[in-house]
Amino acid sequence: MTSIADIEIPADGTGTGELFGAVPSLTCEMERVIASSGHGLWLSGPSQEAIEEALDEASAIGAYAQISSDDDRWLYDIEFEPDTVDIFEVILEEGGTVLSASASSGTWLLSIRFADRESVSSLYDRFDDQGVTPTIVRLFDLAEETNSQCGLTARQYETLVAAIDHGYFEIPREVSMQELSEELGISHQALSERLRRAYRALVTSELNVSEDETVAPPMPSD
Repeated sequence: MTSIADIEIPADGTGTGELFGAVPSLTCEMERVIASSGHGLWLSGPSQEAIEEALDEASAIGAYAQISSDDDRWLYDIEFEPDTVDIFEVILEEGGTVLSASASSGTWLLSIRFADRESVSSLYDRFDDQGVTPTIVRLFDLAEETNSQCGLTARQYETLVAAIDHGYFEIPREVSMQELSEELGISHQALSERLRRAYRALVTSELNVSEDETVAPPMPSD
């Protein structure tokens, strides 16, 4: 049964540990699209000069190149040295799929999809053996019961997962609604309506309100 694990991993002891040691205000976010042998990471917090100085001095960084920029953050393609604990490669080797990954204050928070809970245990042991002890923040199975508890239908759930996997919720978006609808084999209008219903179901579930309570009160007249 497919499982989702939200895991915290200290950067210290991994390929990004030296970066946080050099610039503690650094924040990292994984880029959804991987277009090279390295990893796409959005870096922000300190100045670009301070970031690149830390990249130059980090012994765990094999090579890096700036790909893009957005406001006060910069996207780099980063390759780690072979003897470095590369958390993304370790997860991949253990059969996991990283749904999201970000780091601040020297700690990574990752949401990872696994084929089963045994794979989660295997990943935990793998990191622990390498001297990087993770913390499992949340672990749940993607069963029909989970969907119903969130108020989602099976199709709504599958659509949201597809949207995440294709980068629809990234900033900027990596796929348009038209492209996503074609991928799912449904019309643009059907996708739009399905997403709106899914958003509503998630919001009412998380806020613990009923459908009646979500009806907006009439606007006061002048």
